[in-house]
Amino acid sequence: MTAPRTKSARKFLGRLSLPERNFVADALRTETVGGMLLLLAAVAALLWANIPTLRAGYESVSHFHLGPASLGLNLSVAHWAADGLLAIFFFVAGVELKRELVAGDLKDPRAAALPVIAALCGMAVPAVVYVVTNLTGGGSLGGWAVPTATDIAFALAVLAVIGTSLPSALRAFLLTLAVVDDLFAILIIAVFFTSHLNFAALAGAAAGLAVFWLLLRKGVRGWYVYIPLALVIWALMYNSGVHATIAGVAMGLMLRCTPREGEETSPGEHIEHIVRPLSAGLAVPLFALFSAGVSVSGGALTDVFTKPETLGVVLGLVVGKMLGIFGGTWLTARFTRASLSEDLAWADVFAVATLAGIGFTVSLLIGELAFDGDAVLTDEVKAAVLTGSLIATVLATVLLKIRNARYRRLYEAEERDEDLDGIPDVYEQDDPAYHLRMAEILEHKAAEHRRLAELKEAERAGRLAEVPGGAGEENDSPA
Repeated sequence: MTAPRTKSARKFLGRLSLPERNFVADALRTETVGGMLLLLAAVAALLWANIPTLRAGYESVSHFHLGPASLGLNLSVAHWAADGLLAIFFFVAGVELKRELVAGDLKDPRAAALPVIAALCGMAVPAVVYVVTNLTGGGSLGGWAVPTATDIAFALAVLAVIGTSLPSALRAFLLTLAVVDDLFAILIIAVFFTSHLNFAALAGAAAGLAVFWLLLRKGVRGWYVYIPLALVIWALMYNSGVHATIAGVAMGLMLRCTPREGEETSPGEHIEHIVRPLSAGLAVPLFALFSAGVSVSGGALTDVFTKPETLGVVLGLVVGKMLGIFGGTWLTARFTRASLSEDLAWADVFAVATLAGIGFTVSLLIGELAFDGDAVLTDEVKAAVLTGSLIATVLATVLLKIRNARYRRLYEAEERDEDLDGIPDVYEQDDPAYHLRMAEILEHKAAEHRRLAELKEAERAGRLAEVPGGAGEENDSPA
């Protein structure tokens, strides 16, 4: 009698495919460098804004206006950083999202369910925590979206600083969470922070996007075509009342991210490879420089934990993110019969969920939009974002360090390449050619060891032959 076949549980957070591993490694390498610059920019902003002799200079530079007033673009430096430079960041986010949807983890609905649900729970629970805190304390509900965002660059900078060898599957999970997180943050900005609309400018932006799409489909090439068009679209989007960064996302989503025959990489991946360093290395750090400069004092830090708006942000980032992502992941795995990879434990998912509580770039942007017109509360909310991110960093560092020895062994196993062909050995276990190469390498090593053994044996025999009768020093000594 044949035993009934049972459906095997699907694994998650297992080993990535080789192309996905290489893409993730390249993306995270750039984001890590950008995260270090982001960290330096945040520290520089805090010093610049809090050293008495420099504070006036920070305010002067941040509020200096430039740009054509006739086009509605006479903006402050801080405003240019938030609306202009961040459009580059959101362009890269749009390309990332498009790639994930057509070629990455989000392409397969079953595989996508876990990171998408985890990301949604990781945004919903912090918002609920914020709302409950402010309903209880009588604060403003306007900042509910502030603690919903995760800053992948800052999180990766933390990983680089603390020196943890986080396995590629966990890094990819964190990256996918951030991509989905960015998507919904974009929707939140577009839907909830558009107070008025200029329909003429919006129609112009839509027409510009249509031209952008047609040029891409016709295969038109040349930066001198797309960059001027992108600037026009961005300016029209800004004047429409919709946040200007939405233009960057829309253009990123239009790029083709699947290679055709004869192409090594798709146009989207190629352009992302060029633009990502500009985003991570210049646009985001400059935004941080002019957004993170808040006054830090004993009274200000006390206010962070006593005012409902700021306390809601801190609790949302630290508690809400952790519970939302971990709870969403566990529940999804529980009800989809997915099982965790044997190499990892739920404690690892919990640590990554805690790390996702680092909300910086988008949280600061949403904080500015949520409390526009109230400069004092805006600065207090920014201080709350910095405080919550710092607490999440400390907690994640402790949790990740506890498991770091295990991570290091997994990382070394993932990177081992004994046949030196540029492909990690774990990806070649089913390739007969790999085993033949390893056999040849081991045979060569064995032959070398046999040669050395014979040489040492001959040297030993020669030394013994030099002593008459094989006598030792004790027999040669006088009576």
